[in-house]
Amino acid sequence: MGLLANFQISGSALSAQSLRLNTTASNMANANTVAGSEQEAYRARETVFQSYLLDKARPAEAGVRMLAVVHSDAPVERKYDPDNPLANEQGYVFASNVNSVEEMVNMLSSSRSYQNNVEVLNTSKDLMIRTLSLGQ
Repeated sequence: MGLLANFQISGSALSAQSLRLNTTASNMANANTVAGSEQEAYRARETVFQSYLLDKARPAEAGVRMLAVVHSDAPVERKYDPDNPLANEQGYVFASNVNSVEEMVNMLSSSRSYQNNVEVLNTSKDLMIRTLSLGQ
């Protein structure tokens, strides 16, 4: 595998981690939302990634891609709040099932992974420049 393959692989990882970070931001934005029914309550979303290798003879066509965005199956929280305009007939609202601590961990993890892949790209670029300067 040559240095050019690093750009494809790291580029796909950057794209995947960017999508993961966007999903986490969406979850964090909806962490404290409520709804009038359990079906309308916001459910945390999680990204599912898949590694791929299109052709074993051409490793430059490898990387990671987002396979799906799935909804968390954790239960939503039912809160008694009869003064809330979204409350149902019994006075309950349904809060999102977003776990803020888990989302912070996801945010830090995706951010760190993104930074690491930027470093891979920078290192590959530096190595290519050094290789080209050998003939001078």
